[in-house]
Amino acid sequence: MAETPVKWLVLVFVSCLVLNTAVLSAKKTYIVQMDKSAMPESFSDHLEWYSSKVKSVLLKQSDESDGDDEERIIYSYQTAFHGVAAQLSEEEAEKLEQDDDVLAVFPETMYELHTTRSPMFLGLDPRQNRENVWSQKLSDHDVVVGVLDTGIWPESESFNATGMTPVPARWKGECETGRGFTKGHCNRKIVGARMFYRGYEAAMGKINPQNEYKSPRDQDGHGTHTAATVAGSPVMGANLNGYAYGTARGMAPGARIAAYKVCWVGGCFSSDILSAVDRAVADGVDVLSISLGGGVSSYYKDSLSVASFGAMEMGVFVSCSAGNGGPDPISLTNVSPWITTVGASTMDRDFPATVKLGNGKTISGVSLYKGRATLENKQYSVTYMGSNSTSPDPSSLCLEGTLDRRKVAGKIVICDRGISPRVQKGQVVKDAGGVGMILANTAVNGEELVADSHLIPAVAVGESEAKEIKHYALTNPKATANLAFLGTRLGIRPSPVVAAFSSRGPNFLTLEILKPDLVAPGVNILAAWTGDLGPSSLPTDKRRVKFNILSGTSMSCPHVSGIAAFLKARHPDWSPAAIKSALMTTAYVHDNTLKPLKDASTAVSSDPYDHGAGHVNPKKALDPGLVYDISPQDYFEFLCTQNPTPNQMKVFSKYANRTCKHSLAGPGELNYPAFSVVFPEKASVSVLSVRRTVTNVGPPVSNYHVSVTPFSGAFVEVHPTSLSFTKAGQKLSYKVTFTTKSRQTAPEFGDLVWKDGVHKVRSPIAITWLPPI
Repeated sequence: MAETPVKWLVLVFVSCLVLNTAVLSAKKTYIVQMDKSAMPESFSDHLEWYSSKVKSVLLKQSDESDGDDEERIIYSYQTAFHGVAAQLSEEEAEKLEQDDDVLAVFPETMYELHTTRSPMFLGLDPRQNRENVWSQKLSDHDVVVGVLDTGIWPESESFNATGMTPVPARWKGECETGRGFTKGHCNRKIVGARMFYRGYEAAMGKINPQNEYKSPRDQDGHGTHTAATVAGSPVMGANLNGYAYGTARGMAPGARIAAYKVCWVGGCFSSDILSAVDRAVADGVDVLSISLGGGVSSYYKDSLSVASFGAMEMGVFVSCSAGNGGPDPISLTNVSPWITTVGASTMDRDFPATVKLGNGKTISGVSLYKGRATLENKQYSVTYMGSNSTSPDPSSLCLEGTLDRRKVAGKIVICDRGISPRVQKGQVVKDAGGVGMILANTAVNGEELVADSHLIPAVAVGESEAKEIKHYALTNPKATANLAFLGTRLGIRPSPVVAAFSSRGPNFLTLEILKPDLVAPGVNILAAWTGDLGPSSLPTDKRRVKFNILSGTSMSCPHVSGIAAFLKARHPDWSPAAIKSALMTTAYVHDNTLKPLKDASTAVSSDPYDHGAGHVNPKKALDPGLVYDISPQDYFEFLCTQNPTPNQMKVFSKYANRTCKHSLAGPGELNYPAFSVVFPEKASVSVLSVRRTVTNVGPPVSNYHVSVTPFSGAFVEVHPTSLSFTKAGQKLSYKVTFTTKSRQTAPEFGDLVWKDGVHKVRSPIAITWLPPI
C-alpha cells in the first residue's frame, strides 16, 4: 500500500515536468533588437543576418518542418528600430538574448486605445480673425501626420482633398489594399494607408475577413475620429443627431494624413506598433500621433519608447496619450522625455439634461440621447437595485443578466458607473424592460460628466447628485422621476477643467522629468466616424452617423499632434524638442473665470502632476519667444544618468553609435521646459542646482527678465536674472538654485517665467522632499 503515494508523486512530478517543458517550448512573439553595425561582411543584407541569428537558437523538434525557422520571423525593422519580431519559445528567447550582437529582446505586449468645438475653443476659428495664420494653407511646407490607430474611413467628408496641392515627391508611403479598401481611397489628403497584423495574428489567430476588414478600413471608428481631429478638412453642418452642430475641422486642416492600422478587434500588439513606427518614419512622416498605451516599464524595456527615440533622432515629433487611469496618481503611460505626453481637459461646451424627481427636486446632468421616447411629459417609477452600502453590487452596476425584469420593467433604473461600458448599461436596462436610466457617478468619477449617445433615454449625473437620487429612491416606495434633454449649450464656466479620467503624474520612472507635458481638449469631442458602427459602438446599435462624440486622452493627443504639424509647417527647421517646448512654455494655467485650472475629480485647483505645463495655447505656441532645445545626444546623456548597463544603453545608441559623455550631472539637468526638483532622503542635502539653455526664436534683439513663484519650503535663486539676446538663434544659459528652508511633507508647485514685454516663457516647477529613511 505504501507504493501508491510514491507512484502518484512520480506521476505528478512527470506531469509537472511535461507541463513545464510545454510552457518553455510554446511559441510567443518577441521583438529582437540587433546591433546593426555588427553585421559580418559575409552577409548580403541585414535580414539575412537577422534570420541566421534566429535560426541559431531554434530548438529542433521532430514534429517541426525544415521550413519552420523561415516562418518564425514575422517583421523586419530597418529605420527607427533595427531587428526583427519572431515567434520563439521562452528558452529560445533567453538564448538569443545572450548573443553579443543582440541589444535587447522585448516580449510582445498588448496596448489599449485611450479613448467641433475645439478649434474655436482653442482660438483657431478663421472667422474670429481674418489675419489668423491658422487659416493659411500649408502648401509652403507640406506636413504629413502618421496616425497609428484602428485605420480610417476614407469616404468621410473630413478627408476631402479639394484644393490641396499634389502629394510631395519626398513622400514614400503607399496605399495598401484589402477588403473594402482600394488604391482609389487614398488622395491628396489621405496620402498613405497601411495595415500591420502579423503580431496580432500570431497571438490571437487569423483575422476572420468576414467579421473584420483585413485592410486599412476602420470599422471601429476610433482611428477615423483621431485622424479627423488631427487634420480633418472643414465640414459645415457637422453634428451628432443634432448635438454639437457647427463646422468640424482638424487642428491642421491643410496637413496630410497617413493612416497606420495597428489595432484590431482583439487589441493592439507591440510588434505591429513597432513595425508601423518604423515604416512611418521610412515613409517620411513629420509627426506621429499615437493614442495608445500599454503600461510603464523601463525606458530600455519599452519597445515604443525605443522606437520613438529612433523617430525623434530622425526629426519626427511623437505625441502620445497619457492614459485614462486618472484620478489615481502615478497612472501615466508613455512617459519618455522625447515623447510629448498629453492629458485631457474639458471645453466650454456641454450637453445638459435633467432628472426631475417626484419630490420636486431637479437634478442637472448630461446626455447625447436622441429618440422618440424622452420621458419628459410624465413621471415614471424609479428604482435602484443597490443599497446604501458604499460598495456597489452587480445589480447596481447593471451588468448583463443581473436585472430582474419583474422589478425594473416600465421603470427608470439607477445604474452605478463601473466594470462595464456606460452605454452597455442602458442596453441591459432596455433588455430587462426598463424605460430609462440614470447613470450615477461613484467616488472614482466625482462630479465629472461625460455625455454618451445612449440607446434609451438616459442622463449621467455627478456623485453628490447621485447619492441624493439614490436616497430618494431607497426611502420612498413611490419614488418617481422624468428625464429631459436640453440640446447643446456653449460658454460653460469654468472651462477648461482637467478631466477626472486623465492619467496623473508624477513620472514614476524619473521623478525629475515632470509629466504629463500638457493637457488638451479630450471630453465630448466631435469628429468623423466610421460608417460601419453606431455612435454607441454597441452591436445592437443600428444607427449610422457621419460624426461622433467621444472622450478620452485618445481625443486630446491628436489635438496636440495637429497643432505640432502646424508649428512644423510654420517652422520647418524646428526640432521635435523645440516644438514641444513651444507648446509647453506657452500653455496657460487659468480657466475662463481667470482662476487656476480645476481638477474635475476634486473640484479644487489642479497642479502640474495633473495638467503638466498647462492647457495648450496654439496661437501663442506659434511665437514662443524662447525655446528649450534638446538634441538626440542630450536625450542619450539623460539616459546615461539612469545607471544603465552598457547593453541597456546600446538599445538607444544604434542609430548614431552614441557613447556617454556624462555631460549631465543628473536627470534634472536635461534641458526640459519644466523643472522637477527632488531633494533626497538625506536631510544634509539642502541645496540643488540645475542649468537650462534657451534659444532665441523671437526678435533678434530682445531682453528677458525672470520671475519665480515663492515657495514655503525652499528659496529659489536664478542667475543671471536677465538675458539679453543680440541675434536670432542665439543660445544663453542660466542656473537655478533651490535651497531648502523647511522640508515639506507634500510636493510644492509654482513656475519660472522669462518675460520681454511681449512673450511669457513659463516653465512649471515641482519641488519634492523625499521622506527621510
